Amino acid sequence: MSETQQQDNEPQFAIQRIYTKDVSFESPNSPAAFVQDWTPEINVSLQTRIEALDETNYEVVLTVSVEAKHEDNTLYLVEVQQAGIFLASNIPEDQLGPLLGIGAPNALFPYARELVSELTTRGTFAPFLLQPVNFEAMYAQQAAAQPQQPAETH
Repeated sequence: MSETQQQDNEPQFAIQRIYTKDVSFESPNSPAAFVQDWTPEINVSLQTRIEALDETNYEVVLTVSVEAKHEDNTLYLVEVQQAGIFLASNIPEDQLGPLLGIGAPNALFPYARELVSELTTRGTFAPFLLQPVNFEAMYAQQAAAQPQQPAETH
């Protein structure tokens, strides 16, 4: 086997591109939100979506939603879809899921965190800093929630 053929069979996982796919900031109760004393209740949700673009390239989208409410009033709502295209070739099937479900969101998270903080600041609210996320635990929880497929027999 030539050196080129051996390199072609080597597992590869690389970031091709990281980009903001969608972003939204809403402050539906402004300017009243700026003249009241409030202690917001903040709800954060995270989701990941993986889509195969071809045999070796995958788009991974990390969606972050942050909603700050006081009583029944929404002070602000931030939604960010931070995405990336990842090359994954010659990766064993049992390793591909964790790479795309854990490794890719870990690469995207700092960009999403910075964007959420910047958007809340631009809305003249205190910067909101997302706390670190354990994507490994999230991936394990999602895997456990999916029904197991029975093995096919021939």
